[in-house]
Amino acid sequence: MVEPWLRGTLTEVDTVRRGVLHALELAREDVALWCGGLTEEELDARPFALPSVGFQMRHMVRSLDRLLTYAEGRQLDDEQLASLKSEMDSAGRREDLFGEFERGIESAMQRVRAIAPTDYEVARGVGRKMLPTSVGGLLVHCADHTQRHVGQAVTTAKVVRQAGRGTEAV
Repeated sequence: MVEPWLRGTLTEVDTVRRGVLHALELAREDVALWCGGLTEEELDARPFALPSVGFQMRHMVRSLDRLLTYAEGRQLDDEQLASLKSEMDSAGRREDLFGEFERGIESAMQRVRAIAPTDYEVARGVGRKMLPTSVGGLLVHCADHTQRHVGQAVTTAKVVRQAGRGTEAV
């Protein structure tokens, strides 16, 4: 399967936002492929004390929401702060977790599209300490942070699946 960035899609979008959108599309596809068949118990499993797949999925979309809030020049609200604190909670119902993930990716993609390329160099502050970055820096971090956690989710999913098979070879 050809990865999104090699499909020649989203040519109507500038290269920076296109790269971010392709990273989010790849995250969506990889989560569906590698995590879509996991049970609720497997989504919550923490082999070798790794964070669960459910955590990784929630963390990806909730982090995107926070990063894009900063890119839009706003600070986090109480709901975002509460959701940050609950990322490590049980995955809960499988349908709810995958629904949150899908809605979060879709929302992030719409918000990325809404950012003007002329704003990439606009200064932004992150967190309570207002650590310095830019709109472009936040966009790039949306892509790299999401892909980092997709990799962790996929790896954990593979370990969980293998553990369920006992000592058989993959």
